[in-house]
Amino acid sequence: MFMGSNIAIMVTMALYLAMMIGIGIYFSRRNKSSDDFYLGGRKLGTLVTAMSAEASDMSSWLLMGLPGVALLSGTAEAGWTAIGLAVGTWLNWLIVSNRIRIYSDKINAVTIPDFFSKRFHDNQNILTCISAIVIIVFFIPYTASGFNACGSLFAGLFGVNYQTAMIISALVITIYTALGGFLAASTTDFIQSIVMTIALIVVLAFGINAAGGWSNVVANAKALPGYLSMTQSYNPATGGTTPYNALTIASTMAWGLGYFGMPHILLRFMAIKDVKKLKTSRRVASIWVVIAMGVAVLIGIIGYAMTQNGTLETMTVSTESQRIIVRIADLISKHGILPAIVAGIILSGILAATMSTADSQLLAAASSVSQNLIQDTFRIKVSKKTSVIMARVSVILIAVIGMIWARNEGSVFSIVSFAWGGFGAAFGPVMLCALFWKRTNKWGALAGMVVGGAMVFIWKYAIAPLGGILAIYELLPAFICGLIAVIVVSLLTKAPEKAIVDEFEAVQKEI
Repeated sequence: MFMGSNIAIMVTMALYLAMMIGIGIYFSRRNKSSDDFYLGGRKLGTLVTAMSAEASDMSSWLLMGLPGVALLSGTAEAGWTAIGLAVGTWLNWLIVSNRIRIYSDKINAVTIPDFFSKRFHDNQNILTCISAIVIIVFFIPYTASGFNACGSLFAGLFGVNYQTAMIISALVITIYTALGGFLAASTTDFIQSIVMTIALIVVLAFGINAAGGWSNVVANAKALPGYLSMTQSYNPATGGTTPYNALTIASTMAWGLGYFGMPHILLRFMAIKDVKKLKTSRRVASIWVVIAMGVAVLIGIIGYAMTQNGTLETMTVSTESQRIIVRIADLISKHGILPAIVAGIILSGILAATMSTADSQLLAAASSVSQNLIQDTFRIKVSKKTSVIMARVSVILIAVIGMIWARNEGSVFSIVSFAWGGFGAAFGPVMLCALFWKRTNKWGALAGMVVGGAMVFIWKYAIAPLGGILAIYELLPAFICGLIAVIVVSLLTKAPEKAIVDEFEAVQKEI
């Protein structure tokens, strides 16, 4: 990369980051209370709801993790994961979005722990406390994965120290999130989804050309055993294949179950201004997700072809393969100043994918500290102005912990998969039962959270290492165990009081 291109990229990315901070400053004046800070007064528009939900969902995984997995092992793991996520996205919008929007508004809930507590009339705030702890435990590594991706991006691109790059990018995310809150995060997420889309399209077109055309991409992929198969996966370590049986496919597609428990996505449903617009938002979001993930997988396959014709160096481990789009952007930048600016936009797209998730995660984690633990659980009363200050301080504290967690560079895919599994298993079964089954009670919800969340750790670190059919993604068995716990404990304990049932039935009539 020659100096002129390097400068052009840096200026483009600096302008992008400055714009994000500017948005944070603009919306900082609209946060009059913690409710405004965490849910934006339920004023999100149709497109912002759709695209901010999906941008905050995809994270750096879309432009780093997914193409990296496809490059190394082919279509099976990446493909089934994408299919599971696409189905999960559509179902979440179809069956959850309108219910949680109506229900949360009726009981005046502004966070997910707040929703669980008010849904089950938990006056002791046990559910608030446990769900807040779950959010903090799993969002810190999730946020750290975003900081990790930013640091990896700049370190690989400009040859700077990873930790320095990670801290600088994390500070930018923290600043605009702490200033602008939910509205700033949602608006920047909408803009970031546009930047991510541009990045995917440009990289796809350039990559096919650099690989020698589509026929050459296909030829190189077919040359590897199992690379284009959906029933076996290419193993780069051995040069052979790993079978993808029905259990493995179900385990991989189980990524889609995670959507039902993702706080930062569910909050978008709760925040839309007009519940009647959710159908349009669902269509926009679902179409974008399918196209974006499909293109991301293709970029990984194209990247492999580029390594075979010598356009790019060979990549054999995930920390290298997840930088495939960075490498392609580097190639683009060598064609002059204008292409270098385009490369800067592409790299900003990776930043966008990361920032759009990290800001939402920071908000959700911070709300668990300042709102759900300090104010709700410990019943510490503060003024509206003080509550906003507490919210901002919480964002900063969570960000600092995330930076400490991300101090060592690692695989984005592995970190995200664990955190995703944690939320999906701890909150997913409880959320579905809370919205669809009026017999669910507080103790069933509590059991589901504890069992689902604990099983993620137990399965990943104690059971999966045993190998064989047990070596599956922890979300699937943990989700099933959590769902069973909700149902069994709810049936074995006292039925919900009449006021809770009446409230549930009143919501159903509005849907």
